[in-house]
Amino acid sequence: MPRLSLWALRAALVYLALGAAAGATLMVARAAGAYQSFVWLIPLHIEFMLLGWTVQLAMAVSYWILPRRRSGPVRGNERLAVTAFIVINGGVLTASLAGLLETGVLATAGHGAEVLGAFTFAVSAWHRLPRSIVLRGRSLPII
Repeated sequence: MPRLSLWALRAALVYLALGAAAGATLMVARAAGAYQSFVWLIPLHIEFMLLGWTVQLAMAVSYWILPRRRSGPVRGNERLAVTAFIVINGGVLTASLAGLLETGVLATAGHGAEVLGAFTFAVSAWHRLPRSIVLRGRSLPII
């Protein structure tokens, strides 16, 4: 498994643990009748579970498992994929902080970084996607 996939998988697992802890705290607070005291955890829970856990896990697995190139760098431009990893993590942390501080400008910057990171990763992985599949001896175009 490539080093970038390992780092992204580790980051995804950290986000899973933090997001699950925030969600569990919200559930316990709701059962105890103290939900309003812990409402500030909702943005953290959403960002950590949706973007931190899910998107990073998908990125880690796809970087590892997509077909390798026959010529040039095996997985393409690794710097582009590393940049995507850094930008997405920065976006998740920025958007989470914006949810805690309730600032719209910081939230916009965080979500923009998340979109930019996802786009950057898509660009880095695009050339590795298969152009067709072979089904019963016939080549069918995908893209």
